[in-house]
Amino acid sequence: MRRRPWAIGFVIFLGLVLSGGGYAAATNVVETEVSSADQVEEGRKLFLANCASCHGTNGEGALGGPSVIGVGAASVDFQVGTGRMPGQASGPQLYKKPVQFTEEQIAAMAAYVASLAPGPAIPDAEYLRTTGDDIDLTHGSELFRINCAMCHNAVGAGGALTEGKFAPGLQGVSEKHIYEAMVTGPQNMPVFNDANLTPEDKRDIIAYLKYVEDFESVGGYELGSLGPVAEGLFVWIFGVGFIIAITVWLGAKAN
Repeated sequence: MRRRPWAIGFVIFLGLVLSGGGYAAATNVVETEVSSADQVEEGRKLFLANCASCHGTNGEGALGGPSVIGVGAASVDFQVGTGRMPGQASGPQLYKKPVQFTEEQIAAMAAYVASLAPGPAIPDAEYLRTTGDDIDLTHGSELFRINCAMCHNAVGAGGALTEGKFAPGLQGVSEKHIYEAMVTGPQNMPVFNDANLTPEDKRDIIAYLKYVEDFESVGGYELGSLGPVAEGLFVWIFGVGFIIAITVWLGAKAN
């Protein structure tokens, strides 16, 4: 059977397309792997220069700090991205400080620590949204009151804990860092894995916190949002003080 010239040309064209596409796909995979390896190596260098003195040269921990094997990229991104790490002084709790590294350097250190052992990953943008038809602020408020308000206050204003520790205020904290704190449990905070709070639950909590942050209190002046302690102190000083002043004035009038 005689083949037509156009059929031969089509077969040649199809072969070129398939071979070229396969080569391009293989090249992209190799470039991605090389880029990832370079990022991990850069992170290792940064870790050795800034973290190894406390956490060990291989992340196994040392006299001054715990092991970071298995803490995941999310823990590094939170601790370094909020300035809490590297720590500058020993104490009951690390304080938030100006960030000392660029986003690229933080990502590299996170990639290196993640390469040591599996751990919580940096959250997807899908779970950091605070608007949308699937966002349930009421559900987020309820979950926050049940799981978080006992330390962070009902509106995330923060509060005192024992032995010089404290739960920080959550105003101004980025959505990513709030999510990472929930999955890694920094300082005295418990870990809320996906079995405790699903990613959607965490998203609703974050949306509730951002709603409280963006909208003014309907109850008037918030007094720091510290609840009955601040309100009671205000009433005691100004309320009782006003009563005493009236009593003194009436006594002076009687004389």
